Amino acid sequence: MQVNVAWGGNVHFKAENSSGHQVPMDGPEEAGGENLGSRPMELILMGLGGCTAYDVVDILNKSRQPLEDLKVSIKAKRAETIPAVFQQIEIHFTVVGAGVDPGRVQRAIDLTAEKYCSASIMLEKGGVEITHSFEIVAGL
Repeated sequence: MQVNVAWGGNVHFKAENSSGHQVPMDGPEEAGGENLGSRPMELILMGLGGCTAYDVVDILNKSRQPLEDLKVSIKAKRAETIPAVFQQIEIHFTVVGAGVDPGRVQRAIDLTAEKYCSASIMLEKGGVEITHSFEIVAGL
């Protein structure tokens, strides 16, 4: 795995992966940012959300759950001093599908948190407290 990051002036950067996909990044307004992209720490949360969502969808599909949609909402608390690392992260799953088994959802979340999601496991090993919750909403 490799990515390249190029400076775009001021506090703007563009990341590109080996497949050519690009992600713009920008710093905070107080440092000269102009809202031209996500902040790097937001991208970490986005990656965490994608990693855990992928696992939960895969596990629920393999267990033949009638999954229609899944959304992940993540809230994080950072340290107030530099380095402003994540201290706490709350991950909330909204699972959509009539007849989805809550026990299977909990099992999928446990598996992503404890075994499969590299991002989550890496952050927890780094001292971040991560909590999970979910709700099931009947079909669309």
